[in-house]
Amino acid sequence: MPLAGRAPLYARLVFALVLDERVQTSRKALLAGAVGYIFLGRDLIPDRVPLIGGLDDLVIVALAMDVFLDGVDEALLREKLADLGISRVAYDEDVARIRQILPGPIRRTVRRLPKAIDVVAEAVQHAGLGPRLRGWLDREGSPA
Repeated sequence: MPLAGRAPLYARLVFALVLDERVQTSRKALLAGAVGYIFLGRDLIPDRVPLIGGLDDLVIVALAMDVFLDGVDEALLREKLADLGISRVAYDEDVARIRQILPGPIRRTVRRLPKAIDVVAEAVQHAGLGPRLRGWLDREGSPA
């Protein structure tokens, strides 16, 4: 079955992993950022540009998925693949195909983002900004 035919299975895999508390929050945040980028409506390349207008959306999602899945613990990934009946061989082949179309330098840069998210979160927590930030976000009339 081609990759596109397995897309619904991979969507279920990602959904199951996002709901699993064993997956790092920074990985989930990166994935949420990619989804936000898609729905934000502000693109690197406007969608009205023929052929390549939707390409930036595809690359952003593919990069986020690659980094998200790359950071999942191997035992957890095996467990979820087995639960969904996804062949590990097919999964590895599909991931390799996707990585072939992603620009290497960009992929290497994006792989650093989860660590950066962890560092920022730790700094916010260490500085005691968490409760103040939460209060600001919860305040009525907040821009958030």
